[in-house]
Amino acid sequence: MLDVIPCENELLLRVAGGDEHAFSELFNTHHQLLGTHIYRITGSAELAEEVVQDVFLKIWLSRESLAAIQHFKAYLFVISKNHALNCLRKLAKERLRQKTIEENAMALIPEDNSGLDTYYSLLDEAIDHLPPQQQKVYLLSRHKRLKYDEIASQMGLSRETVKKYLQASTHSITIFVQSNMDMSVVIALAAIILKKS
Repeated sequence: MLDVIPCENELLLRVAGGDEHAFSELFNTHHQLLGTHIYRITGSAELAEEVVQDVFLKIWLSRESLAAIQHFKAYLFVISKNHALNCLRKLAKERLRQKTIEENAMALIPEDNSGLDTYYSLLDEAIDHLPPQQQKVYLLSRHKRLKYDEIASQMGLSRETVKKYLQASTHSITIFVQSNMDMSVVIALAAIILKKS
């Protein structure tokens, strides 16, 4: 049954009034079930976690509207499903864009692949120049294919720090290789870096 039970109705009113403790209670009551629901839609635990966090942030930011909601569970599942589908659409567009860039760039590489040899050589050198923590995060992500949470756990860092290190290392590598490579292969570099991001 999706109707709001009396105690949950009271909880929603408290959240609507800005009660952070009530919000934590609401989150703890629903986040696991919601995460499972979103995982079924996305097939990605990482994306499901992000969607749940985004949805609860949205709920908190528009908490005043909670007082008028009669079927909270249904409301929660609808807004989270919509958000998950939007994330999947955005991801699909990004992958298509990266694939197009890569295909266009590969067309510019000489048939003997000499540009790729130069690229991989410079890439190795660029990785060697990274600060130790950034280097480790980059290698765990790109070579071992670990996810943010796995890297965070292995290195004792927060997920957000892992994400920042990865962005910083990718940026540093791109700048290093671009400044040391012929322009004819720079476009290929961008495609390969984007593909790995």
